[in-house]
Amino acid sequence: MEPAMRLTYFRTCLALALAFFIAVPTVLLAGTDDDKREFISVPIGFYNVENLFDTINDPDIRDDDFTPEGSNRWTSERYWEKQENLARVIDKLGRDLNPDGVAVLGLAEVENEAVLKDLAAQERIKDRNYQVVHEPSPDRRGIDVAFFYNPTYFEYDSHKAYPTVIEDRPDFITRDQLLLSGYLLGERMHFIVAHWPSRVGGEARSRPLRTGKADIARHIIDSIQEAEPGARVFMMGDFNDNPTDISIRKHLRSRGNKGEVGEDELYNPFESFYRRGIGTNAWRDAWSLFDQILITSSLLNEDYSEFRYLRAEVFNRPFLRQPSGRFQGYPFRTYGGGVYLGGYSDHFPVYIYLIREYQRE
Repeated sequence: MEPAMRLTYFRTCLALALAFFIAVPTVLLAGTDDDKREFISVPIGFYNVENLFDTINDPDIRDDDFTPEGSNRWTSERYWEKQENLARVIDKLGRDLNPDGVAVLGLAEVENEAVLKDLAAQERIKDRNYQVVHEPSPDRRGIDVAFFYNPTYFEYDSHKAYPTVIEDRPDFITRDQLLLSGYLLGERMHFIVAHWPSRVGGEARSRPLRTGKADIARHIIDSIQEAEPGARVFMMGDFNDNPTDISIRKHLRSRGNKGEVGEDELYNPFESFYRRGIGTNAWRDAWSLFDQILITSSLLNEDYSEFRYLRAEVFNRPFLRQPSGRFQGYPFRTYGGGVYLGGYSDHFPVYIYLIREYQRE
């Protein structure tokens, strides 16, 4: 048996047509004697962990607030509580279909490789042996993007950081976009994680910064597909834009309807969440869905002999929500109004499921 011995196999009734199986929101565990198949389900996730800083003052970045003497009184006790909280969340992502959780996880707002290794070593998730992929970026705040991957599922091949060059803004400095390439249970995959510029100064004024980042991401995807026709690419991140905004729809070339996705376009399963009023972060009594995972059309095929997209989730369980007060129901964050709350993040994580038919030898 292949390395999938540790995976969860699902016996599913496909009825008369396989297409009806993926239309239902959950995996059907009951089967029939006439048509039973076993499937491997693998979750892929993204999580903006909100200001995962260590307590050490780095003179090269603006991390002064996140030191014991800083305005946030960021002590070792608070740091380790934050680590434990994040591990609790990561432990649960994707567990409803796979007890091993997410195989590949994109991360945003991490200070350095050390905080990532501390997170991977947390008791709740240390048995997964998450490996870290990170490159320092020139972001002045010192918050980068990164990856975790579970080596039981994913074989690392390479990674590359792509800097930001915005037309007419040569002085603009922000986070890189990070590409991770390798093999998911033997199948070649590419993952791009991003954290696009915020809306500080207003959405319209800051929009060119995000469309510029989108153009860079689209160039990365196009280059991969040119080198590897039919390549399977995942574009994930905190885009600081919603699925229907111009950076996502036009510049990344995405669609929210699977049936309308062309070969050179991306499918965005989170557009339907946004249209139903489901968000990942909230501001001034309004929900946004800035955290998304988009995929190339090559993951929408009907051939279950290879991994394909199954469904998406916004992980907004009750324990991740502010329990009371003015912001009840918002993401339960670490700080609010300068007051330490001891929560998780100001964003909910997201993930998607891939599925592949399991063939016995």
